[in-house]
Amino acid sequence: MSQTLDPKIEQKLTLDLKTTLASNRLVGLWQMLKGFRWLFVGALLAVALGALARTYYYQVLRYVVDELLSGEQSLANLPWVALAFVGLAALEGLFAYLRGDWSAKLSEGVTLRLRNYLYDHLQRLPFAFHDYAKTGELIQRVTSDVDALRRFYADQALGIGRIVALFVINFTMMALMNARLAWMSIITMPIIVAMSYWFFGRVSKAYDHYQDQEAKLSTTLQENLTGVRVVRAFARQAYEMDKFNRENWEKYHRGKKLLVMHSLYWPISDIICAAQTIAVMATGALMAIRGEITVGTYMAMMGMLVWIIWPMRNLGRLIVQVSTGLVSYQRVVDVIMPDREDIVSGSVALDTQIQGGMTFENVNFAYEPMEVLKEHEKVDKKKNRKARKGQPEPEASEKKAEALKPVEVLHDISFTCAPGQVVALLGSTGSGKTSIINLLLRFYEYQSGHITLDGVELTEYPKSLLRRNVGIVEQEPFLFSRSIRENIAYGAGREVTQAEIEQAAQAAAIHDIILTFPQGYDTIVGEKGMTLSGGQRQRVAIARALLKDPRILVLDDATSSVDTETEEQIQQALSVLIPGRTTFVVAHRIQTVMGADLILVLDKGHVIQAGTHADLVRQPGLYRDIYDIQSRIEEEIVEEVADVAEEEPVEAFVEEGEYAPVYASVMPLN
Repeated sequence: MSQTLDPKIEQKLTLDLKTTLASNRLVGLWQMLKGFRWLFVGALLAVALGALARTYYYQVLRYVVDELLSGEQSLANLPWVALAFVGLAALEGLFAYLRGDWSAKLSEGVTLRLRNYLYDHLQRLPFAFHDYAKTGELIQRVTSDVDALRRFYADQALGIGRIVALFVINFTMMALMNARLAWMSIITMPIIVAMSYWFFGRVSKAYDHYQDQEAKLSTTLQENLTGVRVVRAFARQAYEMDKFNRENWEKYHRGKKLLVMHSLYWPISDIICAAQTIAVMATGALMAIRGEITVGTYMAMMGMLVWIIWPMRNLGRLIVQVSTGLVSYQRVVDVIMPDREDIVSGSVALDTQIQGGMTFENVNFAYEPMEVLKEHEKVDKKKNRKARKGQPEPEASEKKAEALKPVEVLHDISFTCAPGQVVALLGSTGSGKTSIINLLLRFYEYQSGHITLDGVELTEYPKSLLRRNVGIVEQEPFLFSRSIRENIAYGAGREVTQAEIEQAAQAAAIHDIILTFPQGYDTIVGEKGMTLSGGQRQRVAIARALLKDPRILVLDDATSSVDTETEEQIQQALSVLIPGRTTFVVAHRIQTVMGADLILVLDKGHVIQAGTHADLVRQPGLYRDIYDIQSRIEEEIVEEVADVAEEEPVEAFVEEGEYAPVYASVMPLN
């Protein structure tokens, strides 16, 4: 059941975080608090009042020692003193509770909004971003780095505020009691601050490198789990383990370097702070012996001294930890910075009925590689000095520039198809078939030429309208780890009834198979639909496309990875789906494209032949070469089957089912 949010809370959670970004990381972190700043200020105020209550505890102690125990005041005041101790402790506890409550609300609220924003933002980024961004890297930044920001808001930022409040209040109180001891208590503070600042810079870089390596490790793990079938099929477990060990070992080294820096900081700061404490205590004791200060004053000042020196020591720890939060902030900003894909702009109305007539006219297209999720690498000062002296740039920069050069894939593509026609794209891998489909769906934009849909330039159509009218059945259809019902209904974009889902499943020849499962349409298909066979996944994808009822249909090699018996069943389902829709068929096999109204033969991004099957098979060229090769292969298979079936007709084997798939695959092409 959906939960209705309070409008004020909903407004906080729907803030466009891109408006909060700033070049200064601390400013950016403050702006990201928008909507939660009063909670932050309140938590800081609770910290300050708690520190004040703690300091007055020592003032009461001073009064007890100097006034009550010396006999100058009546012991009748002792209950009131006890009540003062209890009251101050209660106040300190109350302010500590308020600080914890408000800091939890603001930190969890900010990170809830941030996670929601990042998830939504990733859905809306252009396809080029996802083509070049590593999945493991994205997961690392959306989870680990966001959690680092949560810790920053919950503990580190308020921790620094608490330390500052303790220092100001206790130092002021000590100065009012004895200025000499007060100044002595902070004599080592510049050393602690300078040392913290020095560690801050180095820990920031070390943590950045550590996070980058953790992202690489996450990517390695994610790729291995995604491709586990391939790994096992090729018996590459040892290779994958070796690759993982290398990345894990590198993470170990970077983590060790980070921890060594921490381990260096603590002993040094402990020695300095301990020496400072001993020096002030000894000086204060001598002053008390000489009568320059009272015993009560001495005890109160020593208590306050602890709340000056040791919090300052922890300030260094917090500064080091804040550095990790600043690094994580920048890594999250790298995800937020890219502009979202505009899916609503266009002169064509969103309720336009698309017919499906397509024209490509002298279209050229090149993929333009982009650098995403930059690694914040350590600056090499020596190389920078060499560069300033005019020495050549490192080879890495040249390789990087080379990698970012555009890659031309389509050249002068021209063809026309009427609404409802079938266009087949035939060619080898890398010939440009998928690139044409990418342009059709506006996953990418063409650089020159014209593509028109129903006579209107394709770029005038809002992407949301265009994609709402296009259905895709891929070579390896992606199914979500949900029920079969949810997967079929996924593309409809509206509420659908069970009857509509079953009707689409029947048309896709998958309904009867679904009913054989114990859970029927509620069967969870597993990650990527792996609990279903290849043919079953294809037919679920066809049912999904049928339910969407698109005007334009794309079949991306939809039958290339299944056996011939399953292919026949899929073709029967497609025969229901295709009529009345403009259809683009991407294929490698002649048999798949023979019935198309227009066949485009592609090679290295050029259309080298175009026409129907009857036209192309009579022309010398690549199409007829492919046709002859595939025909010859099928004839050889027929001969092999005939040799095996010397003593019994092939039909008998087919009836028994032993050679049925082979027999089906060698039916004559013509």
